[in-house]
Amino acid sequence: MSESEPGNEDDSIVFIIIGRVFEKKGDDPIDVHILLAAPDDDTAVRDALNALAMEGYEEADLDQIGVMEGMPDEEPHASAYQGALEGEVAIVTM
Repeated sequence: MSESEPGNEDDSIVFIIIGRVFEKKGDDPIDVHILLAAPDDDTAVRDALNALAMEGYEEADLDQIGVMEGMPDEEPHASAYQGALEGEVAIVTM
């Protein structure tokens, strides 16, 4: 994941990706919301898939991608949004 320059957080686009992941092929799906900062949606999807693979998920079906319009009011999405601004890929399982 690329590092942003200090003080450049205002230029960050925080994406939310909604989908399902599978720990092993054939397992029951786990609903996920993934929040991360990226320069464009292609990079966001690639970084999300890499993060899911690093967490041990074998498969992912990503259904929707959107841009967050500010910090959410409720947890766990508020913490995930803050983490995304700090360069993390936040995976929220449902």
